[in-house]
Amino acid sequence: MNLHKTDYTDARIPYQDLYIYYLEGPIQREEEPRLGSHFLGNWIEEGSSFLFFSRPTRELIQGMVDTNEGLRLIDEFHFTYEEWQGGKIEPFTVPPFFIVPPWEDSKNHKGGIKILLDPGVVFGTTLHPTTRDCLSALARMYEEYQIDRVLDLGTGTGILAVGAALLGAESVLAIDINPLAVKTALSNVRLNGLEEKIEVKEGLAEKWGDHLSDLVIANIYYDVIIELIKGDGFLKKKWFIFSGLMRSQAENIKLALSEYPTEIVQEWNHEMVWHTFLGRVQGSSNE
Repeated sequence: MNLHKTDYTDARIPYQDLYIYYLEGPIQREEEPRLGSHFLGNWIEEGSSFLFFSRPTRELIQGMVDTNEGLRLIDEFHFTYEEWQGGKIEPFTVPPFFIVPPWEDSKNHKGGIKILLDPGVVFGTTLHPTTRDCLSALARMYEEYQIDRVLDLGTGTGILAVGAALLGAESVLAIDINPLAVKTALSNVRLNGLEEKIEVKEGLAEKWGDHLSDLVIANIYYDVIIELIKGDGFLKKKWFIFSGLMRSQAENIKLALSEYPTEIVQEWNHEMVWHTFLGRVQGSSNE
């Protein structure tokens, strides 16, 4: 995500080439202003930092490493933005949603619920089938039911939280462990004018399973979903959307759910590889 103010009025994508520097050791948030105007974001993972820039910045990075014994430059990479995201970011329809990047918002579209989405360098676009299927699951549920409180675990770009709010959710709590994902989701919440409905927080998904909600969305790691099902708060939900599951994992999730008063209402799969479940908790105490 571009952490600096971006002007989308020229309808051109603000990202072309990505220069990524993989460092051993964390870059603290207070150090980020030193990274200059071409800095796009910092993906922190297990004590390492992945610094994203729109221009080559090797000299600056090397200078930081040389003056900080806690840092080590492990590798550097150059991708086009499309290579990084796995395809071109362009308007896309997942009925009833029309997802459009803000740099193309001036283009006409054929109705639908518009989601403005700037994924930046964070995963969670409609290029991945699990994201599309989760949006379809949301739409399927809201065709028949009004869901007021939503918990989105592993929110990424925030696209599912935004979709839920646009369908009618009164309050959405979006959680992600990664600071860059949190900043990206916050930016997309603001792009869609949903600050009063969606709250984005940084934290472990496992710690938020008991949060009071009618619906929990978890397009996330298999281990997190298993822990969520076994948690005390799961049976207080009314609905769940689980995704990000490969075939054997999906079968294990079905087995785990069979031990509880739950019903899988609909299942999606992409080429029998990626699986998504929409289900309900029967006799939920969450009224």
